[in-house]
Amino acid sequence: MKTERMTSILLSKYRYPSILIVMFFGSLGFLSSQDFNYHVEPAPEWTNLFYRTSGWFGGDGVFSIGLDGNDENDGSERTLVIFGDTFIGEVENGAPKPDYKMVHNTVAYVSGVIAEPENIEFHYKQDLAGKPVSFFDLENPNEQLGQFHWLGDGFVNVDMDSTLYLFAYHIEWTGDNVFDFIEPDVSLIAIPSGSEPPFTEQRHINVPLHVMTENYGEGNFGSGIFANTSWASAKNPDGYIYVYGCIGSDKNLIAARIKSSQFENIKKWRFWDGKDWVKEIENVVPITNAVSNELSVTQLDDDRYLLVFQVLGISDKVGVRVGKSPIGPFGDIIEIYRTPEFDEGLWPYNAKAHPALSKEGELLISYNTITPDFWNDIEKDAHIYRPRFIRLILD
Repeated sequence: MKTERMTSILLSKYRYPSILIVMFFGSLGFLSSQDFNYHVEPAPEWTNLFYRTSGWFGGDGVFSIGLDGNDENDGSERTLVIFGDTFIGEVENGAPKPDYKMVHNTVAYVSGVIAEPENIEFHYKQDLAGKPVSFFDLENPNEQLGQFHWLGDGFVNVDMDSTLYLFAYHIEWTGDNVFDFIEPDVSLIAIPSGSEPPFTEQRHINVPLHVMTENYGEGNFGSGIFANTSWASAKNPDGYIYVYGCIGSDKNLIAARIKSSQFENIKKWRFWDGKDWVKEIENVVPITNAVSNELSVTQLDDDRYLLVFQVLGISDKVGVRVGKSPIGPFGDIIEIYRTPEFDEGLWPYNAKAHPALSKEGELLISYNTITPDFWNDIEKDAHIYRPRFIRLILD
């Protein structure tokens, strides 16, 4: 496959559009600098931190959460990192040993912002027989047998006793391919402040935040969160938690918001309809498109907002858009990095920023990698399925 062009194959009815093939030839042709001065470099020390041969050896769905509710890290703060599907076992000669296990969610804790092995602790739950299992399983009455949880974004809500909230998608396999699944619903998981693995006091909350629209497609909220509060060090705090979703084949970005002190009161949630915040979730209107199902929104020092994502969900391009508010308007895509793993036959997807793990003046960004024949490929190469990191340096 030639390096100057890339095929982004976007699969699955929910997380990726259905059998849509988009060809890119060089630049996308709709990029704009928008006075956004930066340079990007690989962050191999972070990438290597997740190159492991024992215990946790692969995972995706990587979100990072400042445990004090604030993503500004002075180097001494502890950050929770959450993962979706995770592989656990022993790796020998680059391949997992036969008794490896896949579970659907795990966590890690990172101390500070220096990528050293002694600063990260990986955790997975074990059953009574000592076998790996997921931390978070479907529990509430609206959830169906045969489904499981992948985690969306999360945050610590200082205004609600510093409860940790995680979005948890309901996932169901529909076929043999790794991309054969649906996301028919989403829940909130609430975890009391100070909880440690295995999170025995978790609460599961039914939230009607699955979106079905006639014009834009369907999906779930939870793709990203921006806490616009004083305790999160927002520069112009309005007291709202902004929650984002990605819907439809155009990878449309939608937004909801709720006062931080009312986060569990679903009747108070409001959804952006292009002009105003309304009660009806079905009236949401995209604030931009071509994003990924996992993403981030971060406030810049000049009070603008940086949306970070993988262009069109799966592609060789990490992109950003610069906006004037947490809901934009967002400018054109700025293609900040081409992922070299694509040339190795890997499919990069779901980029996002990690301010809680970032040094001052820069933004750490991760993206995931997978392959089209994943179930067979992971048997031969244990290292194809893990986050890769780059550093966006703001000039």
